[in-house]
Amino acid sequence: MSEVRGEPGSGTEAGARFFCTAGRGLEPFLMREVRARLAATEVEYISGKVFFTTCSDLNMLKKLKSAERLFLLIKKQFPLISSVSKGKLLNEMQRLINEDPGSWLNAISIWKNLLELDAKKEKLSQRDDNQLKRKVGENEIIIAKKLKIEQMQKIEENRDCQLEKQIEEETLEQRDFTTKSENFQEEEFRNDIEKAIDTHNQKDLTFRVSCRCSGTIGKALTAQEVGRVIGIAIMKHFGWKADLRNPKLEIFIHLNDVYSVVGIPVFRVPLASRAYIKTAGLRSTIAWAMASLADIKWGTFLLAPSCPF
Repeated sequence: MSEVRGEPGSGTEAGARFFCTAGRGLEPFLMREVRARLAATEVEYISGKVFFTTCSDLNMLKKLKSAERLFLLIKKQFPLISSVSKGKLLNEMQRLINEDPGSWLNAISIWKNLLELDAKKEKLSQRDDNQLKRKVGENEIIIAKKLKIEQMQKIEENRDCQLEKQIEEETLEQRDFTTKSENFQEEEFRNDIEKAIDTHNQKDLTFRVSCRCSGTIGKALTAQEVGRVIGIAIMKHFGWKADLRNPKLEIFIHLNDVYSVVGIPVFRVPLASRAYIKTAGLRSTIAWAMASLADIKWGTFLLAPSCPF
C-alpha cells in the first residue's frame, strides 16, 4: 500500500483526497455513491474505509448517505513495524509528522479553504434570503399604501397632494433604511472574510488527537500513549497548541496491522446522523443501502416505517 498525498499547493480545484468510514459490507454502496454523487475518481477501499478524490464542496459532501464519517486524508501508508521495541515504535510514529510535513500543511490549507468557501456561500445565501424577504416586505407595504390611497381618494379627493407627499417621504425613508442595511451586511461579510484569513496563522491553530489502535500495535501501545506521542511531535514541529476540549482542528489516526491512516474530520457531527430523524430506528446508512437495492425511483411513494433514511 503506497502513501497517498496531494501535491504541494494543490487545492480543491485539482481535487482533494478524502476517505469515509462505512459499516462492514457497505463499502460497495459507498463507492458507487461517491462516483455518482461526487464524480469521484481514484476510488478504492479497505475494510471499513473508502478513499476517493473529488472537487466537490462541503455542501455536496454533506449529502453522502451511505457514509458514517468523512475525513480529509493526510497520509495513508504501510503499517508500522510492531515487532520492534516500544521505543522504536514510538519513533516510527513521530516520523508520521517529521518525515513529510508538506503533506500536513497541504491538508490544513485544503481544510481551511473548504471551510472558508462554505462560510462564504452560506453568508451569500443568507444575504440573498434577506434581500428577498426585504423586497417582499416592501411590496406588501406598497400594496397596502395603494389600497389606503384608493380608500382615501374615495372619501376625500382633496387630500391627494398630501397623500402623495407622505408616500414619497416614506419611500425615501425606506430607501435610506435599505441602503444602510445593505452597507451593514456588506461590512459584516468583509469582517467574516478577514477573520477567516486571520486563521491562516498556523501558530494560533489548536488541535487534539484521536487515536484508534488495533491488532498487534493495539496490544503494544494504548491509544492514549499514541495520542500523547503524536501530539507532542505536532507541537514541536508546527507550533500548534493542544486543546482537548474545544480545538479548531482534530487529527484522527488509525493504526493496525494492515495500514496507517491519518486524517482530519471534515464535520464535527457524523454524516450518518440525520437531523430530521426524531426517533431511533434502523441505522440510517443501512436503510439507505436497502433503499438503493430496491431501485426506488424519484417520486415513488414508499411505505418504510422502520427505515429512516
